[in-house]
Amino acid sequence: MTARSLPWRRPSPVVPLGRYGGLKDPCVTRVGDRWHLFATGCHEGYRYDLVHAVAPRPGGPWTPLPPVEIRGAHGPSRCAPGVVAEGDRLHLFLQEAYNLLGGTITHLVSDDGGATFDAVGTALASLPGTTEAGLYDAHPCEVEGERYLVYAGMSTVGEPDLHLARAADWAGPWKRLGVVLGHDDVACHNPRGCPAYEWGLEGGQLAELPDGRTLLAAVCFLPEGAEATRQRVLLAVADEPTGPYDVIGPALDPAAYGRTGENGHPAVAVHRGRVHLFFQHRDGDGLPWQLYATSVSAAAFAAGNVERLTGAA
Repeated sequence: MTARSLPWRRPSPVVPLGRYGGLKDPCVTRVGDRWHLFATGCHEGYRYDLVHAVAPRPGGPWTPLPPVEIRGAHGPSRCAPGVVAEGDRLHLFLQEAYNLLGGTITHLVSDDGGATFDAVGTALASLPGTTEAGLYDAHPCEVEGERYLVYAGMSTVGEPDLHLARAADWAGPWKRLGVVLGHDDVACHNPRGCPAYEWGLEGGQLAELPDGRTLLAAVCFLPEGAEATRQRVLLAVADEPTGPYDVIGPALDPAAYGRTGENGHPAVAVHRGRVHLFFQHRDGDGLPWQLYATSVSAAAFAAGNVERLTGAA
């Protein structure tokens, strides 16, 4: 068995493209009785909006809202939002850039349901000369009552590993815990130095499973295949958020839901015994990224099943 053999419901589009040339980087959180979806809306010229939609449940239907207003955060790539709810307040962690060294992860808050976010501080700053010389794709989550940020950190542009930080409060201070999943941990990921190397591990997100274990969803790149067919949603499970993680592998092949191309940058919501998986998909190079969603019973990730999925049984 592999992650691709899990009994996923057939993925379906989440929201229409509308004004955008592509939709990427979904993030889902719950506030009261409403679910909120945030994502990247792509315009020509590498310009981005933070897309916002709401739904009564993770399975939808999703109602698009106006783009989010961001105040006080800067950078060429203000996208890939990471949002978490604390009561009625929303916390957003936002990168400056994904393809440059330097920069910060900015912490912003919203008290109007996600219509506007105001910067309140710097969550993390890059550390020159380390594996966090560049950092991006930060996503917050709460596991066992503790607050975490999982993010892509790199010493070389394009070769990130997944890093983890922990704090007692969303305002920090954040204690860096180092690499939580690296290239050498993922057999299905292209290794550094291979002729067809495309990119590193990124787009990580943690979610607490009903049995208290931690599900990690992220992006990997297959070591072989044609251009624009190698990005995949990656799944892994651990007893603790800090790992070590048992890598399950790619979650879905596009052919399994009648598409070509590739998928990636996942978001996970665990609700009423189901794991809801949101991800970006495109049918090929030059074609628009769109948002899809699927779900599976959380029981599929129970310890015995994971052993079968990873071949450890």
